[in-house]
Amino acid sequence: MVNGPEDDSAGWLSVDWQRAEDDVRRLRQRIFTATQAGDLARVRNLQKLMLRSRANALLSVRRVTEINAGRETAGVDGKTPLLAALGSFPARDMIAGWLKAGVIEDGTFTPTREGTPQGGVASPLMMNVALHGLEAAAGVRYYPDGRKDAGKSVPGTPVVVRYADDLVALCVSAEQAQQVKDRLAQWLAPRGLAFNEGKTRIVRLEDGFDFLGFSIRRYRNGKLLIKPSKAAVQRIRSRLAAEVRTLHGANAEAVINALNPIIRGWAAYYRTVVSKEIFSALDHYVWRLTYRWALRAHPNKPKRWVTARYFDAFHPARRDRWVFGDRDSGRYLVKFSWTPIVRHRLVTGGASPDDPALASYWATRRRRGRPPLGPFFLRLLQSQNGRCPGCGSLLLHADQQPQCPDEWELWLKGLRKAIRRAAVTAPGGPPDENARCLMHASCAKRRNTARAARPQQLPPEPSGLA
Repeated sequence: MVNGPEDDSAGWLSVDWQRAEDDVRRLRQRIFTATQAGDLARVRNLQKLMLRSRANALLSVRRVTEINAGRETAGVDGKTPLLAALGSFPARDMIAGWLKAGVIEDGTFTPTREGTPQGGVASPLMMNVALHGLEAAAGVRYYPDGRKDAGKSVPGTPVVVRYADDLVALCVSAEQAQQVKDRLAQWLAPRGLAFNEGKTRIVRLEDGFDFLGFSIRRYRNGKLLIKPSKAAVQRIRSRLAAEVRTLHGANAEAVINALNPIIRGWAAYYRTVVSKEIFSALDHYVWRLTYRWALRAHPNKPKRWVTARYFDAFHPARRDRWVFGDRDSGRYLVKFSWTPIVRHRLVTGGASPDDPALASYWATRRRRGRPPLGPFFLRLLQSQNGRCPGCGSLLLHADQQPQCPDEWELWLKGLRKAIRRAAVTAPGGPPDENARCLMHASCAKRRNTARAARPQQLPPEPSGLA
């Protein structure tokens, strides 16, 4: 049950999304402020209000159906410990119902007798609830607020980095690493979780290790470098080769349409680390793939003819005549190395997006985050302050950036479907096809529906005067 007008029969396209986002944001900030003040009774009342909020229900549905890219977070098996971790949360009984509600996929119902299913919409949240307190159990200690070094780890204590169910514990010695593993194994057992011994290792930083597709290693000169892992590079090479094989017999534009989101997505994920050399090597590999594809498409033509047809300086701003392109449409294949390296900025201390005092900090952080888009999209985004003129909300949902190469690929593919280059319409006038703006597809559809329902203005009748 959610709050809202009983006779409200408005459709999905008529929802005021900016108002809904503002309502939910204010309510989240009130919950954060009450939590910081230690007013648990007020926190519980505000949580109940959030659960009954119509705006929250609308945004939740939109998050799942339009925005969420579909993560593959592991499920949580321990139902009783999970519910215990929720404490007095008002929706505890509702979540207990979710855990045994079952799953319908492709029309087939599968019961969930214990815990949350892998890849479920609620699995990432439930995983974070179940693993809350893991750092303290591992022995991690930070300097408290009020100190100059507040938020930094106390020397001699381990540091734990976790993403969903993957974690790395950075320790000062192998003995401490073994102690951390033993402590966490005991802490995880009552929660129905355990280490995957086949993937759990204790290694020296000089030997390096892989984490979330990255290779972290300290080299002989003392530098610590983070690069794309060898396994990740091999996966993208195999993926590109498989895509090109399926495109034998297709035209150049089909090759470009298939490979561009893959290249952009992989480069976007690895643009924050030491990737320039690997980007260049992958560009050479893609050139070989497309060159062989072109030779196979024209077996009776000489190599010079094939090269002249498919390779040229298609990019208008780059002096690179070895760009694969389609002369009929003018479209071209992007290169990994065209994605600039942008170092990741750490979030300051314990800064929370729900802290009303840090609204300007998060707004500045969003503005500095340059999405991996072409100059046309970036120009329009800047002119619109990153917001949709139809609903006023963010076009790219910068607070929920993709978290892996596949999610970046899906995000970039969906971007052109979810955002349209809509013609700008002046009040009372026809659309100007030369002036363009970016809009959510749903907002553009709502605008077109309203325009179609508007009565057409008839031309004035002739007065009979010459």
